[in-house]
Amino acid sequence: MYEKLSKRALSCMYTADIIAGIIVLAVIAAVNCFWIFPDNVTAGKWISLALVILILVDVLVSPYFRYHRYRYSINKECIDIIEGYLFVKRNIVPIERIHKIQTKKGPIDQLFRVAKVIVTTGGGDVTLSFLEDERAEQIADSLRKRINEIVSEQRQQGGQSETVRPE
Repeated sequence: MYEKLSKRALSCMYTADIIAGIIVLAVIAAVNCFWIFPDNVTAGKWISLALVILILVDVLVSPYFRYHRYRYSINKECIDIIEGYLFVKRNIVPIERIHKIQTKKGPIDQLFRVAKVIVTTGGGDVTLSFLEDERAEQIADSLRKRINEIVSEQRQQGGQSETVRPE
């Protein structure tokens, strides 16, 4: 069964996108005023206007779709994450392949009391994003326990196979 994100996640997404949008708009304004486009070049002004409109639409629409598409599922065998805005991506990570588990909070995450759980495997990192603080800690703890169970099972199986020797 897939789990959804809390409403705090949506607020965090909007806040992060608004801050990023303001920074990009400031760069466009600086380029318009000081560097590339002199006063008599109208094509540059139209391009800048189109970029500003696209950025504003993206800031308003992107968090909504990302929030409603984000799903994750964790069972005894794997972690399954579905996310995306224009392109939907699905990551399935077998729990037995996990090498490292890390929780992380940025400044905006701390403001909205959300966190990320970063799972590292031999193939790279997979991130469970925008989880409530408590839920992120629960997930990290349950994954650690499951990994410890798998390791102890493998040690027991390894020990048994070594003691049985053909004569």
